Amino acid sequence: MAVLAIVGCKAQKQLVRANKTTDTVSAKAIPPVADRINSIRAAQLQFNTFSAKAKAELSLGASSNNVSLTVRIDKGKKIWVSITAIAGIEVARALITPDSIQVINKLQGLYLTKPFSYLYRYTGDKIDYNAIEALLVGNAMPQLLNNDAQLKADSAGLKISGILDELGYNLTVGPDMHVTQTHLANTAAGQALDVLNSQPMQVLDRSIFSQIDINSVAGTKKVKMNIHYNKVDFDKPLEFPFNIPAGYEPAK
Repeated sequence: MAVLAIVGCKAQKQLVRANKTTDTVSAKAIPPVADRINSIRAAQLQFNTFSAKAKAELSLGASSNNVSLTVRIDKGKKIWVSITAIAGIEVARALITPDSIQVINKLQGLYLTKPFSYLYRYTGDKIDYNAIEALLVGNAMPQLLNNDAQLKADSAGLKISGILDELGYNLTVGPDMHVTQTHLANTAAGQALDVLNSQPMQVLDRSIFSQIDINSVAGTKKVKMNIHYNKVDFDKPLEFPFNIPAGYEPAK
């Protein structure tokens, strides 16, 4: 459920294009697009492995639950998430790779094993593995940092907007070149994904957002997830245990 909440915004056709007249600024206002995009890329959180403990509030429609998360990432290869209830009981576990997604629901004795493309029904095929990985650590989605974007500076920071094929997006970038807000929208279809990164914390020589708030709307389906990291480690050896217990049934 936590993994699907992260990527719960379907991006299909009929996206509203950004207003090029109001968003385009002259070269005199800010440096060229390529220079700014390269600065943002350089400011992205770099790591080989990432591990974190977090408290999270997950809201699905009218239902809201407080849980604990353990998140482990082997960059570019796999994402492992364990969801624990307040009583300390693990209720779900997920493993995502660039090719597949697997989820165990321990409360109901169910499991899900699908190719990664299964998520496209929620996200569209432009939200790939690297995008999910980026959202979890407070980075910008890599495919949104392209030289075709339009830039505008205002009191909130640098605004980046554009269209990726049929995916409309807006980013807000702070003075430190870190992305603080991400917005994807399909207004005609009533679909949107908003991500807010806040409360930076220092971990040795790295800075990471400790608060990541995700709000997804897809038609009548609404998902909110508020993650607060309270312990983060980088580049340590990690294990990614994932076995489907005997007797579990495939989820329908």
